[in-house]
Amino acid sequence: MKRDLISIEDLSLRKILEFLDLARRIEGMPLAERAHLLDGRLLGVLFFEPSTRTRLSFEAAMLRLGGRTIGFSEVASTSVAKGESLSDTIRTVEQYCDAIVIRHPREGAARLAAEVSRLPVINAGDGANQHPTQTLLDLYTLQHLFGRIDGLRIALVGDLKYSRTVHSLVHALAKFSGIEFVLVSPESLRLPEYVKAVPEGRLQARETTDLNEAIATCDAIYMTRIQRERFPDPLEYEKVKDSYLLDRAALRRAKPHLKVLHPLPRVNEIAPDVDATPHAAYFPQVGYGLIMRQAILASLLGGMS
Repeated sequence: MKRDLISIEDLSLRKILEFLDLARRIEGMPLAERAHLLDGRLLGVLFFEPSTRTRLSFEAAMLRLGGRTIGFSEVASTSVAKGESLSDTIRTVEQYCDAIVIRHPREGAARLAAEVSRLPVINAGDGANQHPTQTLLDLYTLQHLFGRIDGLRIALVGDLKYSRTVHSLVHALAKFSGIEFVLVSPESLRLPEYVKAVPEGRLQARETTDLNEAIATCDAIYMTRIQRERFPDPLEYEKVKDSYLLDRAALRRAKPHLKVLHPLPRVNEIAPDVDATPHAAYFPQVGYGLIMRQAILASLLGGMS
């Protein structure tokens, strides 16, 4: 039976912990041993939306495990520009590779790809819906930084309405014990009610528009970009685009152990002067993403379990 990674909601806490454990094991492996886990395997990387970190980290992860990649990052150069359906694209690409990673602007596109394909399919982001591999690397980052995930107080800041990374992260963190959320956003970008309605039914969350409160009380701050491309009305974007700026001065009120995360790219929500502080964790977070995506590929392609 093939395995897919489409939504974080499909994963039990036990399965999430298995991914975290596998990532730790891979990180601890000698590079020479790691480099042959997926010898001869080929990954199809299909990006219908722009990406830097997600696409390059999947490609780098596959190469570092001994595999290879094919794919595209620009729809204009593919048959999609001629009107080819997503189903037909998937059925074509699966003839050439062993697994598929897909990013698509339409919510539900990754689920459709998984239903059509006989190969493992990994969701690298579908519209404002889900981004499960980002969530797994975020969890791995938190575990590295704090030695635990249970019991953390975490602020989610910025675009909580359209951010697929936030939606996935909320549902994953809700599976752990004692997580407290501080939800910081403009009124118009609050976390949707359907995201708050986690199956576990124990989302401890306080909503506020005050970033300073989160800085003073939280263990981690997860900043997000106000996403121009998700807004149906450009005027609404203009109203909220500069809602939050985290800079070195604001961090003076932070706890010494506070860490700042961001799925990136950032625009102007984190000032460059934060980069040199001990609170900045967003670039190490990128590095942990490479490890976690190696773990995901090794698991779904049978290199490790």
